[in-house]
Amino acid sequence: MTEVADALPPADRRSAFANAPMGIALTTPAGLLVDVNPALSGMVGRPPEELHGLSVMDLVHPDAVAAAQKAHGILTAEPDRPMRHETRLTRGDGSDLPVQITASWVPATPDGQAAHLVLIIEDITERKALEAQLVHRSLHDPLTGLPNRLLFHDRLRHALDRGHREDTPTCVLIIDLDGFKAINDELGHPMGDLVLVSFAERLRSVLRASDTAARLGGDEFSIVCENTEPADAAALADRLRTTVTEPLELGGTRVPVGISIGVGTVGGGEEPGEVYERVVRAADDDMYADKARRRPSTRR
Repeated sequence: MTEVADALPPADRRSAFANAPMGIALTTPAGLLVDVNPALSGMVGRPPEELHGLSVMDLVHPDAVAAAQKAHGILTAEPDRPMRHETRLTRGDGSDLPVQITASWVPATPDGQAAHLVLIIEDITERKALEAQLVHRSLHDPLTGLPNRLLFHDRLRHALDRGHREDTPTCVLIIDLDGFKAINDELGHPMGDLVLVSFAERLRSVLRASDTAARLGGDEFSIVCENTEPADAAALADRLRTTVTEPLELGGTRVPVGISIGVGTVGGGEEPGEVYERVVRAADDDMYADKARRRPSTRR
């Protein structure tokens, strides 16, 4: 590769630099920009003359500077190994640009060429969006859009950890739709799906921003309530019984909605590992007890 590059006339090398589809920057070993190609200038939305003399760190999002400085330090300490680093740049208009930077160290030469860095900068916006989409799909119920069982477990563990640190109580509500099997059997599964989606929308509408509603599977839902006293959780359960159980009007069909609710609570300061299974089991047991108490009025 070196022989091929050396065989190219300087003008052709400059043309390759100017027409490369990815951003390219030449910097001093300390990271000061010496030259940038048009692709990089367009990516960050700033003209080349404005970029000349700036530090690469001036382009990095403030929250990502520490990690970028660490990556630069690794390259400086191990100049024989190219460095790859994902970070965020800040465009001229203030927006973020996710990028992957591949940097190589070019040593000084006997003919007087100073040591410098070559940075190849790739816009990875589409890849990051796809990654975020895949992560979202893996953690959310595809029908209702609510967090799934996996994300519910994660949110509950975080809530219990925070409650332990801050000495605040955490409550879990388990909710089961009454008569849902009959809805599927009598009205069909498409109608059952509409019921689940509509119920999830109602659930979102009555919760605080700090609460996490999840679909655990089938017709079972759950809510994680951080920093919530048992009395407040009981009040929320009562509010849900009156707010989300109004009959649904779906496709010209009036569908009744009934729910059974159980509440589990964890006092502030308790060790998270000791109470996780207990609070979920307590809420589940309480839900079945609620269902049994009201069985004559349910369809299930």
